[in-house]
Amino acid sequence: MKAVSIKEPGGPEVLEWIDVEDPTPGAGEVVVDVAAGALNRADVMQRWGLYPLEPGTSPYPGLEVSGRISAVGEGVTGWQMGDEVCALLTGGGYAQKVAVPAGQLLTIPKGVGLVEAAGLPEVASTVWSNLVMTAGLKAGETLLVHGGAGGVGTSAIQIAKALGARVVTTVGGPEKAAQVRELGADVAVDYRTEDFTEHGPYDVILDVIGGAYLDRNIGSLAADGRLVVIGLQNGLEGQLNLAEIVFKRISVYGTTLRTRSKEQKAAIVAEVQNNVWPMIENGTVRLVIDKTLPMADAAEGHRLMEAGGHLGKILLVNDEGV
Repeated sequence: MKAVSIKEPGGPEVLEWIDVEDPTPGAGEVVVDVAAGALNRADVMQRWGLYPLEPGTSPYPGLEVSGRISAVGEGVTGWQMGDEVCALLTGGGYAQKVAVPAGQLLTIPKGVGLVEAAGLPEVASTVWSNLVMTAGLKAGETLLVHGGAGGVGTSAIQIAKALGARVVTTVGGPEKAAQVRELGADVAVDYRTEDFTEHGPYDVILDVIGGAYLDRNIGSLAADGRLVVIGLQNGLEGQLNLAEIVFKRISVYGTTLRTRSKEQKAAIVAEVQNNVWPMIENGTVRLVIDKTLPMADAAEGHRLMEAGGHLGKILLVNDEGV
């Protein structure tokens, strides 16, 4: 098979579409013939050498795919060869085949195409696990989503609205502001010209920025507010006002999906299947796709993501067969 390999840490040009060995399913795993994969910010960090891999993790980037099961390992029940699935991965999605723990498989939601489904597992799992399972977002609360135009952001806006929350989001420019309002955002803040703190206080903040926003995030949280940091796009360090944390009873969480155990991921995937998939199937939540590219052109996808002009997901399609 072929896969996208990272020749060395660096820019998009270090990505190579090369021949590699086919995966085989271990106990509790299946092999998926990949129809498509999707880009995530963690892939860019991995390419730059800034995302250390867990032992035994595939060296190829890619945290979500869709496709058909072509092999079933020992002990797998409930899935069989030929089933169309999408899957949450620890890595290896930029490839024509990938081995996946069976607990990280999801069905294809009704009304969603096989290729398009590649853009669902990572964002749906990220949003549900952080907003609901970690932060406990409830109807009537106010959520601030930083980076509302990205894959996670466009999903978070819609899921939060489906849960009955008021949603404020930050975006870059008036065009994106209009687009996220169409997705349901109550307020779209252009971070280039506006200050998001003026639209608080917030009960929950979902942050992909990191250190540069830390003090303002804390300052704009309501009493009993929850800050969930899931990205470090702009800084690894920031200042904390401990008095605000103590007297407002603020909770600060740092989470990542990739390093969770198989058991934890399986629990999250089950929650997504039971709670998010019905929202997609009834039209409450829709997948937003910006662009679809051949998997061999992964470097172009990375350039687009780093340029920041996209809205929603960028997909990589395996159009060479396996």
